[in-house]
Amino acid sequence: MTGRVEDEVDRLVSAWRKERPDLDVSPLEVLSRISRLSKHLERERRAAFAAHGIESWEFDVLTALRKAGEPYEMSPGALLRATLVTSGTMTNRINRLVTAGLVTRHPDPEDRRGVLVRLTPAGMERVDAALADLLRREQELLAGLDQEERRALADLLRRLLIPLDSSEGGTR
Repeated sequence: MTGRVEDEVDRLVSAWRKERPDLDVSPLEVLSRISRLSKHLERERRAAFAAHGIESWEFDVLTALRKAGEPYEMSPGALLRATLVTSGTMTNRINRLVTAGLVTRHPDPEDRRGVLVRLTPAGMERVDAALADLLRREQELLAGLDQEERRALADLLRRLLIPLDSSEGGTR
């Protein structure tokens, strides 16, 4: 490791190699770094959302609606599929977002029994600002990598994730 700065994972791996030389601890070199990076990313996500008065789950619902395009509405069933939560959880989330004035609920003109959830102008403003803040923070997290390195890392992570996401019944 000469000429290279050690990180916490290097120290962890070194300790395990010393204590358990019978085990191949090399997966820790990749997956412990991913785990630590995930914690840093989650902290940044929470901070970005908190700065705009929303929580992670609210961001998930609001971005699902925002990505849907005009008129920025979806059925509760489509929202629960997009966010991978249960029906009861989605109903509770929609109710809270309606109370906060970030979405409205109105009858589905195609289905008399159905409803549609629509992003309000306040919801759009909030989610757009939170997304811009999040992306700025994520750019800072990736500042140590150039574009080519980012693409290479994204490709490698995709290769790891595809079989995992597929085994869970499909990708998001």
